[in-house]
Amino acid sequence: MGQSIEFGSFLSAMRSRLAPEPEAALTNRRVPGLRREEVAQRAGVSTDYYTRLEQGRNIHPSRSVLASVARALQLTDSESAHMYDLLENCGGQASSPPVVQRVRASMRQLLDAVGEIPAVVLGRRTDVLASNRMARLLFADFPAMGREQRNYTRWIMLDPGARVLFRDWHGAASDAVAALRADIGRHPGDPAATALVGELAVNSEEFRQWWARHTVAQRASGTLTLHHGVVGDLSLDFEHLILPDDTDQSLRIYTAKNGSPSQDALKLLSSWAGGSESTQQVSTSSEGTT
Repeated sequence: MGQSIEFGSFLSAMRSRLAPEPEAALTNRRVPGLRREEVAQRAGVSTDYYTRLEQGRNIHPSRSVLASVARALQLTDSESAHMYDLLENCGGQASSPPVVQRVRASMRQLLDAVGEIPAVVLGRRTDVLASNRMARLLFADFPAMGREQRNYTRWIMLDPGARVLFRDWHGAASDAVAALRADIGRHPGDPAATALVGELAVNSEEFRQWWARHTVAQRASGTLTLHHGVVGDLSLDFEHLILPDDTDQSLRIYTAKNGSPSQDALKLLSSWAGGSESTQQVSTSSEGTT
């Protein structure tokens, strides 16, 4: 039942962000966004039917109805996928026994092989499952943290150093929260995820605000601007690749343009640290597949 309420809350949050038609905007409105009857009209369903969806009292709409609702709410592809995930998980299936997510040995070899390129493997709940030497020098030494702390979203939200490192901390942190929201939609009833969300909600006002918006996204690529305490400013492109044999794991690689000051900064960071650590795997409790 909790997941059906989550489904309704998501629809409500998506509705609240939409602007009404110009003539409708002139009327006296007590809440932001569209009214339920306006979304229902756009979706071609009755107001009573759409109201039941938002209240979690009708969790078996047809695919065609959901497609109409998605168009009415102007959902992105990621948001539409999240809506379907929430609906399919409304039954509240019993969680599978906790297992440990493991990174293949060949993947750890790949992380080491890329050398001067920072790379990490993320798992369920944005847990950091593995990182290479350059990623640890650039971001944080996740293997040295306690098991519950080895999480990308937790780190970027709560670690003061992350706020200094990311030039656009709000953008990077809100993206992490949006990715966490998508994961929880795919895997409801995860005790570790519930504990993580609770901790972040207690300790971060920004997290509470972003979480309430129900924003869902998983950026496949982009650019980060950083200010590292040792080597200064960097601009790095990243690629976020879902692993085909385990969609609960993804590889994120950060690169700098050839001949750029950022590439020089990465080389300087590597030589400043010295040595050549091997990639360290981090075991984390999970309910996903191994």
